[in-house]
Parts: sequence; structure tokens; C-alpha cells
Amino acid sequence: MTRMNCQKRVINAMAPIRICDLGGWTDTWFAETGAVFNIGVYPYAEVQIDVHDTPPGDERKIIIHAENFGDRYVLDPGPIEYDKHPLLEASIDIMDIPPDLSFEINLFSNAPAGCSTGTSAAVSVALLGALDMLKGGSMTPHEVATLAHRVETEKLGLQCGIQDQLCSAYGGICYIEMFQYPRASVSQITVSNSIWWELERRMVLVYLGRTHSSSEVHGQVIRRLESNASDRSALEPLRQAARQGKDAVYHGDFNALGRAMIANTEAQQGLHPALVSDAAAAVIGLARECGCIGWKVNGAGGEGGSLSILCGPDNARKRAFIQALPSLNPSFRVISTYLSRVGLRRWESTE
Repeated sequence: MTRMNCQKRVINAMAPIRICDLGGWTDTWFAETGAVFNIGVYPYAEVQIDVHDTPPGDERKIIIHAENFGDRYVLDPGPIEYDKHPLLEASIDIMDIPPDLSFEINLFSNAPAGCSTGTSAAVSVALLGALDMLKGGSMTPHEVATLAHRVETEKLGLQCGIQDQLCSAYGGICYIEMFQYPRASVSQITVSNSIWWELERRMVLVYLGRTHSSSEVHGQVIRRLESNASDRSALEPLRQAARQGKDAVYHGDFNALGRAMIANTEAQQGLHPALVSDAAAAVIGLARECGCIGWKVNGAGGEGGSLSILCGPDNARKRAFIQALPSLNPSFRVISTYLSRVGLRRWESTE
């Protein structure tokens, strides 16, 4: 192979995960219309691409380094097969990358995969945003989010709502109104620093120690909701919780936000009792004992995953809750989060 003597380009991209997704389940094709309130937070999904020109006469080389999984491998540039890390491979496949470019992609996230915080969406948003830089970087955050959603639904054939990709692309505190699936508008909720800092101080992300998996329970709920004969009124309390969460944050009313979180979790349980697992119920019980004022089972719910907990005003009681978590299960732990004012970030440097 001819030695590459050209200057190397380095493209970086980061995108936040999301917590406290009030109104989840209503951002799906079977809901048709929906409302979601969610919050973009650190830890980010991180992507770095080292780019070289492909030497004349050589075949383009694409290398994927999925750092969290300890996998580094060469991807056949065409036709691309989705066999090792389908989300990554499909994201590369959907982009029309100039054939004269060879590159190595490094991907990393401090958030565990499958923790129900939209980590996979954050990875795909960051990756697609970085790959778009190879073509001039003209895609808007909304366009990147739409493309990331298409990767999961069209390329991989998965059941997937729209909220995770949009929150990751926009960041901040988002209110998403889906007026006709998958078309939606996104409003970022602007609040004073004191409300922002207080929300950040009070919110705790609890990981239940095992990855969330889409189970038969989710299949049962989806089959029920997508049936033409079914009554979809069970989704309305979820939409209402999203609206209440938006209004509460605008007014800095944390008690109202806590009530919206609780109402949303109860509405999830109304879709199917197993969507609030025994592990999640145990954490909710401890949160109540420690004076917390809100709890939301993140994502669709079910086994594994995580919860967003809204603590009361007393820092000591918040610490008592965190310190008591291992008494429920040694695998339960808090993932440190900080509210992310921006969504997708991407930039290029040279070496």
C-alpha cells in the first residue's frame, strides 16, 4: 500500500444523552401525535475520526474502534454488512462518503449502553454529525436527528420513537411536539440560571445495574397500541405529563415537576404493570422515604435501565438517598450528570 504523506484531519463530535423523558411512548408511529419533555445531560457520546486521503490505486480503508466494547476492526467499505455493531455500520452506510477518503472512527461513552437514556441515539447523532463534516458539514441538528432516526427504523428495522435523537441533537431542556409522525417541532426551554442550577442540583440518575432490553412486555404494549381496534386513550396521560413538566420548569415549580414525573411513571405502569420493574419500585420506595419529590422510569420502562429522581430541597437527604442505594442492591449506582446547554457539537482540527 502506498504510504500516506498527506496532512491528517481530525474530526470531533459530542452529543448528550437524555433523562426524565416525560411523554415517552407518544413519540412513536403508533401514537401518531405526541408530546415529550426531556433533558439533555452529560455524559456525552464522543466520536473522533482520523481522516486521510486514500492513496491513488488503493482501496479505501474504514476502521471502527468501539472503545467501550474493546472492539477495533476493519469495515468492508462496500457492500457494508451490519454484523458486529449494526448501529455504527448502518450510520456509515447511510452517508454517501467520498470514496477518496479513508478514516478510523473512535467511539466512547461514559453512559452504559442500554441504560434507557438514549445512549445509542446520542452515539448515532454524534457519528452522523461527524461524518457529515466529511461532506462539508451542512446538515442542521434537526436533519442529523432525522437521519439518525432513519438509521434505526429504515436501516435496522427497529421500533423507535423520535425523542432521543432530537434531544441529543438540540440539547438543553426540550419540549417536542410531534404533530404527525415522524414530523415534529422542538422548543428549547429557556430558564434563569437559578432554575437551571437548582434543577441540575436536584436531579439524580440511578442506574439499576443491568442493561435495559426490549422484552416481550414491550411487544405486548406495542401490539395493543398499534391495533386499529384499540383504545389509545392510555397515551393521553403521558402527553399531559409532558405538558405539565414543561410548564413546571418554566415557572421553577419543582413540586409540580415532581408530580408530573410521578404521574408519567404511573401512566407507564398503566400501559403494562411490568414496565415499572421490582427493582425500579424499590428505588422509588427509598426515594419516597428520603424525601424525594419525583421519579420517572426512564425510557419505555421494563427490566434494567435507569430512573430519574428529583430530590427535595435538602442536600443532606439527597446524599442519604444516594448512600442508601447499595443497601437495596449492590449493583445500583448513581451516574453523575450535568445539564447540557447545547446538543450536537462538532469541529475539525489538523495534525
